[in-house]
Amino acid sequence: SIYSTYVWRGFGLSDDSIVIQPSMTVGYKGFAMNLWGNLDTDYYAEDTTKYNETDITLSYDGAYEKLGYGAGYIYYALDGTDDTQEIYGTLSYDVLLSPTLAFYYDVDDFSGAYYVTFDISHSFPIGETYTLDLGALVSYMDDNEDYNDFHNGVLSASMTFPIGNYFSITPEVNYSFALSSDAEDVIKGGSADDDDSYFYGGATVSFAF
Repeated sequence: SIYSTYVWRGFGLSDDSIVIQPSMTVGYKGFAMNLWGNLDTDYYAEDTTKYNETDITLSYDGAYEKLGYGAGYIYYALDGTDDTQEIYGTLSYDVLLSPTLAFYYDVDDFSGAYYVTFDISHSFPIGETYTLDLGALVSYMDDNEDYNDFHNGVLSASMTFPIGNYFSITPEVNYSFALSSDAEDVIKGGSADDDDSYFYGGATVSFAF
């Protein structure tokens, strides 16, 4: 994937620079392992490399009738700061707008901190080949110190274009914004460019077999 900036949970982690985020997933019968990285083409921090993050995710996803569920573990290997680890769980329901609840809990460097999201999405077929995907997300964050409040919201739109039998390209646009005055201060303080809202876009090229 290539994005105009790196936004994670509302925080802008690149300073007006394009990021390249390769990802590879291997899955079998609901179990999966994902390896993800971030390469900042013009990283703002000194004494760190442009390739500044590698995440490893182990997960399991299943379903019972219309109820979907999942659980996983994420290891964040970070350049310039301490690594950390999270466990998470998800619940979804297969109805209109596909409501999904997710809970992430830090068990390492930010032990006790958690992040909760609720999102909805819908896919609109365009002809027989393409799909337009729209989504909306709200979140709540507790850093286990002095911040706990509704955190950020995200509006997203993407369209998938199949290329042959195995490839596809998905351009997307996103808007992330603070949901409270406390969130504005926290997001500004934790972002590279002191903003609390971001409009950004990018594209993902996928190969699946």
